[in-house]
Amino acid sequence: MSAYFLCFVLFCVGLYAMLRKRNIIKIIVGLVIIEYSVNLLIILIGYRMQGRAPILAQDQVILNMVDPLPQALVMTTIIIGFSVLVVLISLAIRIYEKYGTFDITKIRRLRA
Repeated sequence: MSAYFLCFVLFCVGLYAMLRKRNIIKIIVGLVIIEYSVNLLIILIGYRMQGRAPILAQDQVILNMVDPLPQALVMTTIIIGFSVLVVLISLAIRIYEKYGTFDITKIRRLRA
């Protein structure tokens, strides 16, 4: 139960970084923290104490098998999250090239 609480705390830290920070890089880091907290929660949902891998041989029965679906889902979200991170970093670099700063408030003032 404490692991679920730690996932929630990690999610709140990422949400705080996204909502309260003014630096684009810190906002991106907050988004990554949220993503990893959700991935950790999905893995914890599929976890079983002393579970075995779902690899079956012929005529073999495993009683305490781990669900492979959350693991596959998290692998997919890691790949998608990495591609989103690359796009966000490239946008941050382009914003820095155009405005010369990562601060959101200064970018809004320069745009007007």
